[in-house]
Amino acid sequence: INAESWDMLQMLKTAPFTHEWSPYTENGGTVAAVSGKGFVIVAGDTRLNSNHAIVDRSDTSKIAQLTPKTLLASTGMQADRLQLQEQLKYRIEWYSFNNGGKVPSTFALSQLVSTVLYGGRGFPLLTFNLIAGLDENGDGVCFNFDIFGSTEPKNYGVTGSSQTFMEPLMDCLIRRSNMVGQAPQDMSKDEALALMKNAFTAAGERDIFTGDSVKFYILTPEGLTVETLPLRLD
Repeated sequence: INAESWDMLQMLKTAPFTHEWSPYTENGGTVAAVSGKGFVIVAGDTRLNSNHAIVDRSDTSKIAQLTPKTLLASTGMQADRLQLQEQLKYRIEWYSFNNGGKVPSTFALSQLVSTVLYGGRGFPLLTFNLIAGLDENGDGVCFNFDIFGSTEPKNYGVTGSSQTFMEPLMDCLIRRSNMVGQAPQDMSKDEALALMKNAFTAAGERDIFTGDSVKFYILTPEGLTVETLPLRLD
């Protein structure tokens, strides 16, 4: 070892070290929703990540059915989204008990999610959420939330590690916000499902945190059906 390397080694030994710890971790993955007349489709991949390692290839915790007409889709930290799901299910059960067995509407649940997230803003849950479901007419609705509960009603939404890949595609093909002189078209259930399958397939090719498979929850006034689409395993 030469003198210069020795001096560098001594400097590193005496340099102050900082030890950082965070209560949060990002577990990756992507969820999306598209709503239309008489349907809403919510999808999420089944890969669970931790520090660039695949922990589980069949994780279904990203999507939870809150009521027969409402679904919650979440990305971020798995422990926090499970905690949020439990909080909401308890509130729904309490509401049903005090209102003769009724369940809150999708719009009411969107307000509840916003209130719960904003109430914990001092130590927020690391979750990025979508509430999607059917309204009183049986048509699909979708609400996007940030980490503090700020919400925006739209007819589609994406959150998670592939958001930057999938959201521009949906902006273009659903809202047509980048096309001049073209009004948004009403998509059928089959068209929306095909769009989401293509979007997740493309995301799986570019995003290492999204993969293995995708669960599609298709909610209509007739009930809920589930489809699975395989993705890349690497």
